[in-house]
Amino acid sequence: MASRAIVSLAMVCAASAPASSGGAGGVAGQAGSARSREQQRGEIRVEVSLVNVLVSVLDEHNRPAPDLPRAVFEVYEEDAPQKIEVFEPETQQPLDLVLMIDASLSTFIDMAVEKEAAAHFIRQVLRSGDRLSVYEFDENVTQLAGFSNDVPLLQSAVRRITEGAGTSLYDAVYVGAQALERRSLERRRVIVMVTDAGETTSRLDFDAARREAVRAGALLYTVVIRPSKNESGRNTAGEHAVQTITDATGGAMFFPDGPQDLDRIFDQIDRELRTQYRLAYYPNPRGPAGSFRKIEVLVKGNYQVRHRTGYFMGGEAKK
Repeated sequence: MASRAIVSLAMVCAASAPASSGGAGGVAGQAGSARSREQQRGEIRVEVSLVNVLVSVLDEHNRPAPDLPRAVFEVYEEDAPQKIEVFEPETQQPLDLVLMIDASLSTFIDMAVEKEAAAHFIRQVLRSGDRLSVYEFDENVTQLAGFSNDVPLLQSAVRRITEGAGTSLYDAVYVGAQALERRSLERRRVIVMVTDAGETTSRLDFDAARREAVRAGALLYTVVIRPSKNESGRNTAGEHAVQTITDATGGAMFFPDGPQDLDRIFDQIDRELRTQYRLAYYPNPRGPAGSFRKIEVLVKGNYQVRHRTGYFMGGEAKK
């Protein structure tokens, strides 16, 4: 995500009234608009975007690697090296999390275990200042609890998840990303999704879901409950699609062998969120408004590095 500062060398003080088809109000509105345009012609606007990148660094044992110095990190945008202006090991930026639980029939056989694992995760992951929202999705995407740090309320929402039909996977990613996009830029944005990845009923498509997740700067952690280890019994196309979205955001994908693995996976997600590095830079050179800018972070040493693969330069209209 990019936080934007606007430096203005002239201030526009006139406010135009709403235009109408005639009468005094319409004339006043047109006059105000004309004055505003005249003043805007004398105004110089300089946009400076600070690009934030959350980086997860894992060692050779797939464990978070804390306490790495700034000097081992390198950031590139469109292959051009960037100067790191902000470096926060184990960033203390508060979290906004969306917990998305697939309530479709194909996952409901293990739903009781999933609910309790999710309830445990809520109690474990929330710190002071963090907020979490609970959704269920089947053919629809339904918010069960708004952003809150009230652990009992959120756990109660998870336990109210009811059986449904269909899996609107793309819709769920899109809705979760939009909810996070409305939150403060000074907070980390995370979607944790538990699903069978069997996309069947979304109104939106893959491109819309991926684009919104990237635009929102949301990390996607996906836990795939596979009804069968045999590929003939799974939606491998759905798994590939959600893997692509997950990778684009800098998140991670998990394939538990059974419901008994869920607590371990939720613990792993929690540890990673508490050991992330936050890097920020002013892009040089700046790309054109609306363009997608590729990011690469390198860490010296034998490490696995995950981060979002890029961002959209400000100025793009939503589609």
